[in-house]
Amino acid sequence: MTAANRLAALENLDAATLCSRAETALSALVEVMNRETTFLRAGHMREATALTGEKTQLAQDYVGIARAIQRVSDRLKAEAPDRVERLRRGHEALATQMAENLRVLATARSVTEAVLSDVAKSVGATTAPKTYAAPGQPQRQAPEGIQGLSINRAL
Repeated sequence: MTAANRLAALENLDAATLCSRAETALSALVEVMNRETTFLRAGHMREATALTGEKTQLAQDYVGIARAIQRVSDRLKAEAPDRVERLRRGHEALATQMAENLRVLATARSVTEAVLSDVAKSVGATTAPKTYAAPGQPQRQAPEGIQGLSINRAL
């Protein structure tokens, strides 16, 4: 089934069914984003990353339903104004959750970069000699095996 066919099928649903599907998708998306944010705050990156597939699928589902709702919004407002208002408030809650999620992701990325940069500097730093050679110059040491660390900044 093409995206256009899925959108048309959603648009043809009665107001109660379409709003119900939107509420279910919205609730599930907010819940998974909340779990991800909680994991990120606690420093559990692997657990947060494990939610990526589920979050992506839920977001795609919600966007598809939201598009259908936008296209038939006049009909929905006439047939189910209370449900439409509830969806609007739910969408605002999603926006708030997304903003918080993005703040936590940015913080996690910043902390990760800082830690990796510090490690790279420490690993790449040469140890300066603490004594002098005969002519009064610092002794030179042979280069060590580790000369630096490569960092992939993609999070």
